[in-house]
Amino acid sequence: MTARYGEPFDPARAVADVEALLAAPLPATGPTAAEGDPVTGEWRATTGEGFRVVPLWESPDEERDGDGPGGPDAVEEAAEARLAALVAELETRWGAHHPVAVHGALLLRQEGAPVPPLFAALLDEDCYGDLAVWGPLPGQDRYVGVSVGRSDGDAPMVLAAVVSDRPITAPPPPAWL
Repeated sequence: MTARYGEPFDPARAVADVEALLAAPLPATGPTAAEGDPVTGEWRATTGEGFRVVPLWESPDEERDGDGPGGPDAVEEAAEARLAALVAELETRWGAHHPVAVHGALLLRQEGAPVPPLFAALLDEDCYGDLAVWGPLPGQDRYVGVSVGRSDGDAPMVLAAVVSDRPITAPPPPAWL
């Protein structure tokens, strides 16, 4: 679970969270560390060398298992619609995004190969969805990415944002691909 559990999706709040993330300092060095809510322990951010990842929304219980109307496809479609609304709003600010695949990082992890810290942080929090990325942003040396996904059908859908002071590019897939 994330610190966003139980909150309804609000595109304006999500945009404000992304803007706050852009304004926050990023560590130049250091290890990757996940931060939990001090009371509940639920994930609220992961910070690493040059980046920070935060949850923006988490699907409610009734949208997790897909047993409701429309089944699992409806759950994923609703989450993707939330992402699309956020992407559309961010595109009004920064123009078209470019996609960055996350599945190569997952394949690397499954092979036991090194995974870049930003992608390892995403995978550690079950953020398996591909990223919509902008950057470098005008007047800044920062990159922003947003995604929605989950690790399996029983896990919540998580809409997350990442800000990095380095380009966000997909890691190369394993050599056997």
